[in-house]
Amino acid sequence: MGMRVPGWVGGLVEESFFVGCEAHESRKKNEKNIFCLACCTSICPHCAPAHRHHPLLQVRRYVYNDVVRLGDLEKLIDCSYVQPYTINSAKVIFLKPRPQSRPFKGTGNVCLTCDRILQEPFHFCCLSCKVDHVVDQGGDLSNILLYHAGDGLPFPRFENLHVGDADSGQVTPNSILEDPVHHHNGYGYGGGSGGSSDNAGNGDGGGETVVKRKKGGGFFPKIVLSLGNRRKGAPHRSPLA
Repeated sequence: MGMRVPGWVGGLVEESFFVGCEAHESRKKNEKNIFCLACCTSICPHCAPAHRHHPLLQVRRYVYNDVVRLGDLEKLIDCSYVQPYTINSAKVIFLKPRPQSRPFKGTGNVCLTCDRILQEPFHFCCLSCKVDHVVDQGGDLSNILLYHAGDGLPFPRFENLHVGDADSGQVTPNSILEDPVHHHNGYGYGGGSGGSSDNAGNGDGGGETVVKRKKGGGFFPKIVLSLGNRRKGAPHRSPLA
């Protein structure tokens, strides 16, 4: 973040998740994977009962990066032009920029903040990049916020938040991270995100791309040498000099 952003959105993009909770060091499953919008802080599942009357947002993890379901996030902030990805048949948005091995050089569609290569027509690779861009351009964040402190809860209370063993917030390493080539229709400023996680993977212009490996291929072709099929004959001696 270039400058500190006030309010819950600033806390969401600046907080550290999936670190141990200091208040519950001796408890199992004490990683902070929940964000309290009322307190603007990350909490662990053991802290959640104390925040049962606060709006809580669950954060998930994909390859050491924090993600939030698009269906949850778009109830809080305008996610238009932020590139979503499909992981385990659900659309998600990254909270912060992912590390890049080398900066992009050339022409193409890139993130307006961090220059990561994007699909058309998206302009931001994550929520933080969009927030940074609005602030850097002198814009008013209230124009893209859909939830303000004191508003009614945008989603169910603590009782319906899955924070138990069945949903630890971790996305498995075998998850499919799909570039949303077929998810970009309907995105526009001020018009919402144009889609939610409810219809993810339902054939909105194309299905998930799953590359199947051919069996038995490997890096080397199959080369079979059958010594039994070699032609037998009388040995040939070299002529005497």
